[in-house]
Amino acid sequence: MRAFSYERASDPAAAARRAAEVEGARYIAGGTNLLDLMKLEIETPVHLIDVSGTGLDEITETEDGGLRIGALVKNTALAADQRVRRDYAVLTRALVAGASGQLRNKATTAGNLLQRTRCPYFYDTAMPCNKRTPGAGCAALSEGAFSRQLGIIGTSEACIATHPSDMAVALRALDAVVETVTPAGDTRAIPLEDFHRLPGDTPQTETVLEPGELVTAVTLPAPVGGRHAYHKARDRASYAFALVSVALIRLPDGSGRVALGGVAPKPWRRAEADAELPNGARAVMARLLEGARPTEENAFKITLAERTLAAMLAEG
Repeated sequence: MRAFSYERASDPAAAARRAAEVEGARYIAGGTNLLDLMKLEIETPVHLIDVSGTGLDEITETEDGGLRIGALVKNTALAADQRVRRDYAVLTRALVAGASGQLRNKATTAGNLLQRTRCPYFYDTAMPCNKRTPGAGCAALSEGAFSRQLGIIGTSEACIATHPSDMAVALRALDAVVETVTPAGDTRAIPLEDFHRLPGDTPQTETVLEPGELVTAVTLPAPVGGRHAYHKARDRASYAFALVSVALIRLPDGSGRVALGGVAPKPWRRAEADAELPNGARAVMARLLEGARPTEENAFKITLAERTLAAMLAEG
């Protein structure tokens, strides 16, 4: 790990101003992803701004009947909140499916959204990776590469990495909105649909956040009701990232919402696929994964996604 300086911030807007002032600065709170990346020298910030004391750790009700989740709310507390368990159960189930209990006790809402890919070539500094070193090439697309875990849709010729978050998949199904503060003190509300970028030619730019911009909260609209389910297919029963995950909200009239994880660089959902839900899993996946470009190793994800959703629908 390389040397870095450190300071604690007590105000979100002040933290954003400070981040814009110091080139190479990064925010830290739970640190469950960033510290690992620093140890491997994949991330080499020269200055850390600790935002854990900025007071963004509350869950409050909004005027329109939804919830506002502070950026620093721990994953364990969010999963256990009675309002979340009652009205947004898909979120609780996704959080419990992610990571270990110890990690959930440290990981935060904003950190979960901003965690970086688990592509093995991103973590192997001996291999080329456009996300880690722009212009270096993508080892995952080379002949004989290991791509079982990687993306099948929304990818590009520069990157086929997936977003690792379970929580973000549930938030996508819930139409969550990300709140931020900029270094100038302005605030923004960014629909989660637009928050993560597809890789294109610049896979190193993973979100629409501007330099120094700080995530302050995630808001959920009023509950939509229905049955909420989250299923994660993975290689081990616990502590493994998703091969495919499915977030499902099914309403009594048969309509609903479906979002996928483990298949794309961002939580994957399409409104036209939601509209196919009354017609069954095959119809949904035909729309949701239309245009998929799997590798030979991960083409099974298309079938796995369809069968996972079919099993969830069969449960009622």
